[in-house]
Amino acid sequence: MSGDREKLHSAVLVAPAKERRRLRKQRRQAAAELVAAQRERERAEARAKRERERAERRATRYLPAAGEPGPATLRTPGRFRLPKHQDTSAMLSGAYPFLAEGGLGSHGVFIGQDLYSGGSFVYDPWVLYANGVITAPNVVVAGIVGSGKSSLAKSLYTRSLGFGRRVYIPSDPKGEHTAVAEAVGGRAIKLGHGLPSRLNPLDEGYRPAGMSDEQWTATVVSRRRDLIGALTETVLARPMSPLEHTAIDTALAATMRGNSVPILPMIVDHLLDPAGDEDGRLREDGRMVGHALRRLVAGDLAGLFDGPSTEVFDPSLPMISLDLSQVTENSTLISALMTCSSAWMEAALLDPAGGQRWCIYDEAWRLMSQPALLRRMDAHWRLARAYGIANAMIFHKVSDLDNVGDQGSAMRGLANSLLANAETRIIYRQESDQLGPTSAALGLTGTEQALLPTLGVGQGLWKFKGSSYVVQHQLHPAENRLFDTSSRAAARS
Repeated sequence: MSGDREKLHSAVLVAPAKERRRLRKQRRQAAAELVAAQRERERAEARAKRERERAERRATRYLPAAGEPGPATLRTPGRFRLPKHQDTSAMLSGAYPFLAEGGLGSHGVFIGQDLYSGGSFVYDPWVLYANGVITAPNVVVAGIVGSGKSSLAKSLYTRSLGFGRRVYIPSDPKGEHTAVAEAVGGRAIKLGHGLPSRLNPLDEGYRPAGMSDEQWTATVVSRRRDLIGALTETVLARPMSPLEHTAIDTALAATMRGNSVPILPMIVDHLLDPAGDEDGRLREDGRMVGHALRRLVAGDLAGLFDGPSTEVFDPSLPMISLDLSQVTENSTLISALMTCSSAWMEAALLDPAGGQRWCIYDEAWRLMSQPALLRRMDAHWRLARAYGIANAMIFHKVSDLDNVGDQGSAMRGLANSLLANAETRIIYRQESDQLGPTSAALGLTGTEQALLPTLGVGQGLWKFKGSSYVVQHQLHPAENRLFDTSSRAAARS
């Protein structure tokens, strides 16, 4: 009996232990099965993902080697995918994409690279005016010598030729644009002592289409009267008196009665010896004017504007430039020459049916120093929208405007209005002493002002009413050879 009890007690003790081991084994097996099932699901999902990616790659259409036709040219329907990137907030704040401007759009002339966004920078004053970005298609370019402003102006107007625009340069004092005009199939008319070209500033000039005979006659008379008055004030260095205005009107009317194409020597003869002047009062009233204009006939400008024109203005040419580099350096002489050359080109310039045209005023400080020329420039700038003209004024520094007239004078007001009517301001490198006047005149921020002395060659601050950009101007090697005046100067030295 005792042996049976011992066996029963032993079985009771052993059975629960075996049961526990069996249960633990089952749990381990179940856990292993769960893990295996999870791994199998992950492998299946990975296989399915690879299959989907493979199928997507097979279904993706890539850009053909020859490009796609029509509006889809150079575009692909494939999605743009970027790998995930993780960085600190300090680093990402400098690369945050919305801190960089999107530029002025993709329609227009390529200029170069926006140094902040890294994208292409495109500019076209007519497109921006049509889109309401600017209200006047005039441009001001300022920069020290060697900063690249002249190359920018040349590439801007030559690249516009492909868009159907034409270029007029009323006066090129240094002859920088002559090679460019010849290279693009235009014409550069060289004026100077000993040269065969001669321009009659009293020519009727190009007649706009749709103008009646009465309107055209009145326009020609008004233009000739304004020109003679401007030349007289330039040489006399003072405004004309009412008596002198009367003398000029009388001489012009008498000349036009007897000649279909008047020239300056005829005007001078009528001023110095007016017909029907019995008491000599008209001769006395026009004596100073006659001697002033005689300087253009028998003095410094003899042989340039004292006879019939040897050149015919062709408005169909892509570019016309008047090269004045052969004229002796004399401020009064240069001013009178620019007045005559501008008047000769003005008829075609102010044709409302002439299309979109660039009018380039290089070395603008020369033009602004003379009241008559400054008034002509101001009129052209105010009428730019009506005539489809984009005027570009190029000078070294904004403080050049302070040399125009006295403080508060009418001339100073006209010079400042030119700047106000140009909503595109391109500022290349400026010296430190010019930062204050430049910032005040153009409304620059502190950051923009501090940037100007650090700009390299070809780098400019493009300032608009509501935005600004720092742009690196880019040139094709052929453009660089054609535009680079510094290399030509080095070659001559």
